[in-house]
Amino acid sequence: MTQVTERGTPLSVAPRAVGRRRSPAAAACVVGGAVAAGLGLGFLAVLVIVLWISSPYPDSGPGGALHLAAGLWLLAHGTELVRYETLSGVPAPVGVTPLLLVALPVLLLRRAARLGSASEEEGEEVLPAGAVFSAVLCGYLAVGALATVYAAGGPMPADPISAAWHVPLVAVLAAAGGVWAVRGRPLGPVPDWMPAGVRRAVARPRYALALRAGAGGALVLLGGGALLVGGSLAWHGAEVQGSFLSLTGVWSGRFAVLLLAVALVPNAMVWGAAYALGPGFALGAGVSATPLGFTGSPALPRFPLLAALPPEGPGTPLTWAVAGVPFVAGLAVGWFAVRRAREVSYGETALTAALGALVCGLLMAGLAAASAGPMGSRALAEFGPVWWATGAAAFAWTLAPGVPVAVAVHAWRNRPAFAVDDGWHDSGVRELRWAALRDAAGRLVPDLDPETPPGPAAPPEARPPAPGRTPAPSRPPVSAPARTPAPSPAPESAQPESQAQAAARPPAHASVLAPSPAPESAQPESQAQAAARPPAHASVLAPFPAPASARPEARLPAAGPTPAPARAPGPDGTAVPAPASAQPTGRPAAAPFPDPAWAPGQGAASGPAQAAAPAPPRRPRKVAVMPGLRLDLLPPKPSVPPLEVAGTRVLPRRKPPA
Repeated sequence: MTQVTERGTPLSVAPRAVGRRRSPAAAACVVGGAVAAGLGLGFLAVLVIVLWISSPYPDSGPGGALHLAAGLWLLAHGTELVRYETLSGVPAPVGVTPLLLVALPVLLLRRAARLGSASEEEGEEVLPAGAVFSAVLCGYLAVGALATVYAAGGPMPADPISAAWHVPLVAVLAAAGGVWAVRGRPLGPVPDWMPAGVRRAVARPRYALALRAGAGGALVLLGGGALLVGGSLAWHGAEVQGSFLSLTGVWSGRFAVLLLAVALVPNAMVWGAAYALGPGFALGAGVSATPLGFTGSPALPRFPLLAALPPEGPGTPLTWAVAGVPFVAGLAVGWFAVRRAREVSYGETALTAALGALVCGLLMAGLAAASAGPMGSRALAEFGPVWWATGAAAFAWTLAPGVPVAVAVHAWRNRPAFAVDDGWHDSGVRELRWAALRDAAGRLVPDLDPETPPGPAAPPEARPPAPGRTPAPSRPPVSAPARTPAPSPAPESAQPESQAQAAARPPAHASVLAPSPAPESAQPESQAQAAARPPAHASVLAPFPAPASARPEARLPAAGPTPAPARAPGPDGTAVPAPASAQPTGRPAAAPFPDPAWAPGQGAASGPAQAAAPAPPRRPRKVAVMPGLRLDLLPPKPSVPPLEVAGTRVLPRRKPPA
């Protein structure tokens, strides 16, 4: 048996799915979260070390300063610290978190989440939002756990139970905000596992308006609280200055007190807002400060912000006046709760305002809980506003004026429009204005009434001459003859026109806007009147003839008698004047304008019979305003030389314009 092995082209192996490994990107996100926590720790460590170095009487070495920095970093997340070195020997918790310190870890962690979600190169794959969130959170919480363990050996260690939920809570909120911001702040659909009624309710625009209204009301309350704190500090300026100077005598200690007071300014704003709402804030067991009065005798340490508290005793009209702050907040909630749409009902607007008041109450309750905390044991176990009382008061104060204001603003924005009868837009006045404009424009403006049937344009009415001007002699009309093989013969009573009348008659193209026909008794004009007559193209845009002294041709010296224009006999024996270009007038002659409705040999007979015959409707002719200027925008067509046959000029036939 022979074994034959044939070697050929090997079969192609199916390519394995080669994908970019995500472990380097995920590791980078983990490192980013750890770096964010390290930057926060490093900032506080540098600040504490600088103050320790500048202090003339340090209590401990650099190790104690670093332990204190780790404790302050945990305090910035809301973790309670425990102070064991007390006069009574009982450990005293310190749980009042400076809200300005919270901004440090929030901004750093948010920035780390944004950097992990963005791609530096064009072809680099971006991690999903969930992967970035988890990786950054793992790195940050790992450093937080190490900081908690390290701070336990310092003078003010952190409470492990408090750190176990405060640090992750702040980290989750900050990382989620960073990832959501880098994704474009999408408001995705509600998950399918939620009830259909909840999904439909959340999809309505009232909730976005309620969030905006509630945030606006909370900002107004915080602004009012800041005004109250600032005014109280200015009112008790002497006490504030004395407490600040009495705490320490060295500049490093005063600088530390100043930094602590600045970090507690947001807390003071929340306390001021709670004071304006009514519940006020607690300064220990059985001690509270409200607009109605200051009850109890507090055992407070000397501190600049605490020196600005209202005096003990019942309230005064000055303290009662702070009720205007929550009232203005209610107006703001009602204003921002109105939706700019006419299809929204009044009930929908009122419900949106009520939801905005609820959002404002929840925000103020959360801020009150974050700004309060214990400052010790026994008498100082309660320090700050009560969160549930502050939230309820904020909801009630913003709900009472907010709903009526929202309904009133909605009614005002959707009020019906009232017609204003000013007489200017009246139909009759409008028609009169249009008629006056049409008369002033020389019948160039069409009639306003579209029901008037089109017909031959009536000649314009004769206008009286202006005072102080010599009226121009009337000119015989030159009516456009009908397109017939031969013109109608003139009546026997029509006398042949004289030489002066033939010279006074304008060319055919100047009769587009000519005035009304002259009466039969018009006398032929003299030679001086013929010389003073303006050119034919000047009557198109000039409603009245200019005086003789204003014409340049009237001031020219007369070289001699003006020769009579040449006339050619027409078919009917009447004299046809020569074109205007052939008449010696002493000025440049206007270029001849071809008229498709006129042919040589057709004389313009004058007389009552000829003027009374109605002219058939024809297309409007182009008007030459002045030599070399045309009203139409089309380029002039090349002129065709006339053809002379046996002494008769025959113009070539032109097609009418389309």
